[in-house]
Amino acid sequence: MSSGSVADRVRIGTRGSRLALRQAEVVADALRRAWPELVVELTPIRTTGDRLPDANLALVGGKGLFVREIDEALLDGRIELAVHSLKDLPAERPAGLVLAAFPERDDPRDVLVSRAGRGLEALPRGARVGTASLRRRVQLQALRPDLAVELIRGNVDTRLRKLDEGLYDAVVLAAAGLDRLGVARSTVEVLDAARMLPAVGQGTLAVEARADDAATRRLVGVLDHADTRVAAEAERGFLAAIGGSCTTPLAAYARPEQGVFRLDALVATPDGARILRDGADGDPRDAAALGRRVAERMLAAGAGEIVRAGQAA
Repeated sequence: MSSGSVADRVRIGTRGSRLALRQAEVVADALRRAWPELVVELTPIRTTGDRLPDANLALVGGKGLFVREIDEALLDGRIELAVHSLKDLPAERPAGLVLAAFPERDDPRDVLVSRAGRGLEALPRGARVGTASLRRRVQLQALRPDLAVELIRGNVDTRLRKLDEGLYDAVVLAAAGLDRLGVARSTVEVLDAARMLPAVGQGTLAVEARADDAATRRLVGVLDHADTRVAAEAERGFLAAIGGSCTTPLAAYARPEQGVFRLDALVATPDGARILRDGADGDPRDAAALGRRVAERMLAAGAGEIVRAGQAA
């Protein structure tokens, strides 16, 4: 689609998981409401990461394995847009692609889902808690060192099934993922962000387009939410500056507070033996600078050593 054409059809690329398809459909529905004449189609794309569900991401290529084929389809014109969970998107994006819209952020917090209806503080000593995230594991261990926190693989449905089968006493998941899938559980405790700092971009969808496709960028621009974009740029500014990988427990959470944006961040060693926290307020007109500033302060306090430890783990 050239920059001067008028778009009448948009193909949205997405992974084929139930959650990914639901997220893409949220964007598709919003586009249909904004542009009633627009034909919007979903194009499921199987990625390398989808073909390696049990692989250790750190050993086989990191988060990029879940977007590589989608990037290629976008760049070569087989699709006009891609929808990603921002927290799963690598800090570096290919030349020629832009994050064209961030719809309003959903709940960025984590939730604990237990079998017996117990919250985090009420779990018995030695309870087995499953999580797919090093970030969650180190924070859980800091809050409850007596728990057996184990890494659990699989999608949301798989993790909940393992909970129901009794393999775990509780699992920790993203609130937004449960909400988007319509999963309602009576034994859910929402973990306050002050106790369990969210992942970079958690709860946010990123809509990606080609930089030279002005027509499609204009269409999707109506979905962009100002505060969500500021938060995304601040958190990803931190991510890019800190230089961590998927083997480094990282967290960053930006949000508006009394006319400024507040960013709180965390970097930890994989075993949780060392955890650094910092935060700052900044001007929302230069959100990425806020993220870089917090990262630079943490690097000066020793975060570089922690990141290198994570990469060597």
